[in-house]
Amino acid sequence: MDFRGNIGPKKKTSYILDFKEGDVNGNGFIDCVYLIGDKPYGDESPFRDNIRLKIVDGKTNLITIIKLKENAGYNPTLFLGDFSGDKVDDILISIDSGGSGGYAFYYIYSFLRNKPKIIFDFENFNKDYLYEVNYKDDYKVEVISKSTNTKYILDITYKGESYLSEIYYENGKLKEPIKGWINPLGGLYPIDYQRDGTYELYALQRIAGRYNADGLGYVQTSLKWNGQTFVDFFQTVGVYGEEFE
Repeated sequence: MDFRGNIGPKKKTSYILDFKEGDVNGNGFIDCVYLIGDKPYGDESPFRDNIRLKIVDGKTNLITIIKLKENAGYNPTLFLGDFSGDKVDDILISIDSGGSGGYAFYYIYSFLRNKPKIIFDFENFNKDYLYEVNYKDDYKVEVISKSTNTKYILDITYKGESYLSEIYYENGKLKEPIKGWINPLGGLYPIDYQRDGTYELYALQRIAGRYNADGLGYVQTSLKWNGQTFVDFFQTVGVYGEEFE
């Protein structure tokens, strides 16, 4: 589906990438919310760029178009829901980067009284949530979450002899210091934990070991709006399981 409009100096065709309906400005009328963008390589490629947010006021038909800082990627989608507790829908935008790290771009906009305001920005999240990943003796990996002042210990014996023998002596001592890392935000999911109509956020970040494909698990952070910003109220680490017969 596409629409033709006077967007940009060349008046080229833009496409509707996703569409949702809801009252996002708080005037009691249902508004139309679109993600629009271009297909630089045609329908043969899922890549989209020049992605913008378009809001049509359900009462006045006033059109607002908001440019996104990160505006290119895959599978751009919308979710409308109340994240701030004001009983008005906010706008969650999700765009997959397509990078090998599995990270993605996320924004949440408030559009109360037709005034766009970013209340969640994935870049700020990535700057605020910092970690250390250190391999330890006895087939353990230590994950330190600096933002929550929490330490997690992962048992990696499930990785198997071939993997472990490359980095450990037979007595379980490390052959040399090894550091892993935490990938940027790779998943952000709205969940109404309290079932009160206000959504919280469930954020996922992948734990990488010696290289990016060497996944060790995920840091799982739950966030809620405190009136000014999103803050964590619960954080855990999820690990991979070992198959057995």
